[in-house]
Amino acid sequence: MVLVRVHILFNGEWIEQNDEYKSKIGQLQVAPLLLELLGFDSSACGCCFLVWLKFKLRIISSSYMASQSANLWVLLGLGLAGILLMTKKLKKNIKQDFGAFIEKLQLLPPPQPLPPKAPHPLTGLSFAVSDLFDIEGYVTGFGHPEWARTHSAASRTSTVVSTLVEGGATCIGKTVVDEFAYSINGTNKHYDTPTNPAAPSQMPGGSSSGAAVAVAADLVDFSLGIDTVGGVRVPSAFCGILGFRPSYGAVSHMGIIPISTSLDTVGWFARDPKILRHVGHVLLQLPFAAQRSPRQIIIADDCFELLKIPADRVVQVVIKSTEKLFGRQVLKHENLGEYFDSKVPSLKGFHKTNGELKNVMRLIQRYEFKNNHNEWIESVKPALDPDISAEIGEMLEISETVIENCKSIRNEMRSAISSLLKDDGILVTPTTAYPPPKLGGKEMLSEDYQNRAFSLLSIASVSGCCQVTVPLGYYDKCPTSVSFIARHGGDRFLLDTVQNMYASLQEQADIATKSKLSTNTFNQKQSAEIAKEKGNQAYKDKQWLKAISFYTEAIKLNGNNATYYSNRAAAYLESGSFLQAEADCTKAINLDKKNVKAYLRRGTAREMLGYYKEAIEDFSYALVLEPTNKRASLSADRLRKVFM
Repeated sequence: MVLVRVHILFNGEWIEQNDEYKSKIGQLQVAPLLLELLGFDSSACGCCFLVWLKFKLRIISSSYMASQSANLWVLLGLGLAGILLMTKKLKKNIKQDFGAFIEKLQLLPPPQPLPPKAPHPLTGLSFAVSDLFDIEGYVTGFGHPEWARTHSAASRTSTVVSTLVEGGATCIGKTVVDEFAYSINGTNKHYDTPTNPAAPSQMPGGSSSGAAVAVAADLVDFSLGIDTVGGVRVPSAFCGILGFRPSYGAVSHMGIIPISTSLDTVGWFARDPKILRHVGHVLLQLPFAAQRSPRQIIIADDCFELLKIPADRVVQVVIKSTEKLFGRQVLKHENLGEYFDSKVPSLKGFHKTNGELKNVMRLIQRYEFKNNHNEWIESVKPALDPDISAEIGEMLEISETVIENCKSIRNEMRSAISSLLKDDGILVTPTTAYPPPKLGGKEMLSEDYQNRAFSLLSIASVSGCCQVTVPLGYYDKCPTSVSFIARHGGDRFLLDTVQNMYASLQEQADIATKSKLSTNTFNQKQSAEIAKEKGNQAYKDKQWLKAISFYTEAIKLNGNNATYYSNRAAAYLESGSFLQAEADCTKAINLDKKNVKAYLRRGTAREMLGYYKEAIEDFSYALVLEPTNKRASLSADRLRKVFM
């Protein structure tokens, strides 16, 4: 079975074709659009003949921001085996899908095993990977066009990507990372900064910005990133989703560009804690075992003093959720700085200076990045981000003796946290000190921002412990979060804890938000309507991504309005995001069973996805609700003639 995936400029609109062509005698499945282009109906499918079709196409498929046209020859053997595609590899990227993707592709899972064997654990899930993971036949760009230009396509797919595909998931593309995946800002001057779906005027966070955005925007079910000094934890916090950094060494790094070998971990993002856990079980190769509940949840009080938003709001959400689920006796408080003073003598003063542990992490990062990549940088001399240029200058001054001392501290830290948490403890800290900074703002470059952020992030990075970012709603229109840390090797326990606590945490976060905003309910609904109207105007102006952003804002303000989901689905259709359009229509229908537009739009999305039977059902039901609807009638009749 061969999968053909192209984007065609048809009647002035980009339309994605994603059809499975079965190379069996007398069998061919094609979408209605392609049937029209070929000029035959379903009765012709049983004939044996060849059709040569030459398109002038522009295909959205490259990762390197160049553009050109190409000829695509499609040889369709009707009744014969095979499909031959001959095309030039184009270098063009059209910013869409919130700017998350550098390159679209598709790696399909193997066929399902026959009963009585269980289906693949990740069946039906889609994912994306940051542009540090090798995929056979594609160049791994490392966030810089010069790196892509000077490196060949990968000869093998990275172990972690292969594991997920073999587990039943479909990989659909590579996503934007910060330059050399080095910073936590989420910016990249070469490929633009992805739009944060949770707060479009704020930074998405990095280094795995595109991977986080793809999940937050509902473009994929989960995604992969690299967390060295916060590359998964920061963007998950800024984009309002779950982000998991596993224990150091728990997941294979084969086929992944290294940043800092002693700190790098393969992390993943998800919106759903169940999916986060499923992915973890596949990557960590965990056998079945009963879930365990924490016996101690330790709140690091001094870490919450670093927060730039009211710490009590976050802490109280955790406390109330813990009391409800496990009882008050589970809760403990700790001054982490004082604890490290007693258990890690070389880190004395950490809680006073907020710097020692951060410095250990940063020194290791700089030194190992230099060892891994300085030779290439000196040889190619690429144009670098000013911050990275400054970092490289500091890298050259680091001695091996200093690094050995840092690694000794790392071992002491791991032992200290294991002693504190044991097998059944969770350490609670902020993920980041600041809310996501404004786009183009200088806040993230300030010394205070860097000190606070890296002081918090260094706890898990230096110790090698596992950490998860858990979203806790919004404060002042920006996503907020909290982090849970378990001992090194406690990944299963941490994933179980997140799944057990997630619903309660969201409930308590909602209560905290409503207690502050209950008097503003009317204004909130009014603001949602304003956002919807802005979305409608953007839609009329054919600014699809802008429209999606406004409709998303309306949904956040009032998530029980079916029109907002249906309108966003229309914008998703125009941008070629058919899975997202289908999902939004389903939400709209669940809220309003008589929403004719939602049925029509879901029918269109399903038709483009190749779900023809379901599309016919949607168009038919729209006719039941509105018998004179011409669009529903024509669409249903056309599909019946071709496929029934």
